[in-house]
Amino acid sequence: MSKVSSVSKSGAAQPSDEMLRNREAALLAPYAMHSVDSRGREYPELPHPYRGPFQRDRDRIVHSAAYRRLSYKTQVFTNEMGDYHRTRLTHTLEVASIARTFGRALRLNEDLIEALALAHDIGHPPFGHAGEDTLNACLQDEGGFNHNSQALRIFRQLEVRYHEFPGLNLSVEVLEGQASRVDKTGHGRPSLLEVQVVDVADSIAYDTHDADDALESGLVSLETLLELPLWSEAADRVLDRRPGMTGDDLRRAVLHELIDSQVSDLLERGMALLAETAPESSTAARQAGIRLEPSRTLAEKKSQLEAFLHDRVYRHPLVMAQRRTAQAELRQMFELFVQRPELLPQKFRQQSEADGLSRSVADYLAGMTDRFIQQEFRRLFAN
Repeated sequence: MSKVSSVSKSGAAQPSDEMLRNREAALLAPYAMHSVDSRGREYPELPHPYRGPFQRDRDRIVHSAAYRRLSYKTQVFTNEMGDYHRTRLTHTLEVASIARTFGRALRLNEDLIEALALAHDIGHPPFGHAGEDTLNACLQDEGGFNHNSQALRIFRQLEVRYHEFPGLNLSVEVLEGQASRVDKTGHGRPSLLEVQVVDVADSIAYDTHDADDALESGLVSLETLLELPLWSEAADRVLDRRPGMTGDDLRRAVLHELIDSQVSDLLERGMALLAETAPESSTAARQAGIRLEPSRTLAEKKSQLEAFLHDRVYRHPLVMAQRRTAQAELRQMFELFVQRPELLPQKFRQQSEADGLSRSVADYLAGMTDRFIQQEFRRLFAN
C-alpha cells in the first residue's frame, strides 16, 4: 500500500497536521511511530480536522459491531461457570491499560498502541479457542480458520460502516500490526515497537488473569499457585510490605504485584536496549532488530505458569466438558448452514458467491457471541 499524504484538496498541509507533528515531536521518542510517517490507508481519505490517523483507527474499532460483541465472547470460561471471569472485552481493556503504561514509559505512540490493543482479539469466534479449533477443522479444506486472520477480514471486508469503502479502512500500521500476529514463528524483522508492546501486554494480562479467574471458579487453590516461582516470589514481596496478609487480600495483592513486576522487568530491559541502540526512527528500531521481551529468568517463570495453566486450568475436566458441548453445537450449526444456506442472512448468502459457502458460514458463526449462538442453536434444533 502506498503512503497517502495528509493534504487538502488545494494541496496545502492541514493545520491539524502541523499541530499533530509538533505535539508528537515534543512527546514521542524518535523511535516511536509518528503519525506523520504513517503510510496512510488502503483507500485514501482526507485527514480529520482534529484527530490524528491512529485516533481515528481507535474510534472506528470502538464503534464497530465486532468490538461490541466481545462483551459476550468467552475468554476461557463459559458463562455457565459464573460471571466473574474475563470476557474478550474486559481482557481487551486490560491489555490496552497495560500496553498504554508501557507506551507512555517508553515514549511510544499511545494512540497507535490503543488502536492495536483494542483490535487484537476482534477476530475471535464464540467459545474462545474451542470455537476457533472447531471452525479451523470445519475449514480444513478451505485454508483453515485463525482468529488473527479473521480480524483482518473484519477490518478490510466484513465490518460495513462506510459507503465509500469496504471494512473500516484502518491505517496500514494497524493492519500490518495485526498481520504480524498471524505468523508467530519469529521469522523476519521485528514489528513496530508499538505492536510489540501490545503483544507483551497481552501475555502479561492473560497469564495473570486466567489464574485469577481459575481461583474464583474454584478450579485451583491459592496454595497451589503459590508453589509456582512467579507467584511465590510475588507473594514474598507482598508479605515483606504487609506481613500477615491472607486470603482474598493476599490474592488481590499478589495479582497486582505480578503485573507490576512483569511490566517493570520489561521496561527495564526495553529502556536499556533503546538507550544502547538509540534508533533515530521507528524504521531504524526495526532495522536494528530491537525486540521487547522479558528477561530470561522471567521468561522461564512465565513458561512454568503457562504450563500449569494449560494442564490444570485449560484442561480441567469442567472446562473440557463445557468445551466439548460448545464445539458440538458449533459444528452442528456449521453443518446445518452449509446444507441449508437459505437459513443464512442475505448478506452472507450474497458473500458466498465470491468467497464460497463454507467461508461465509464461518464468517457468520465467528461473528456470533456465545449467548447468541446458544440461542440460535436452541431455536434451530428445538426438535
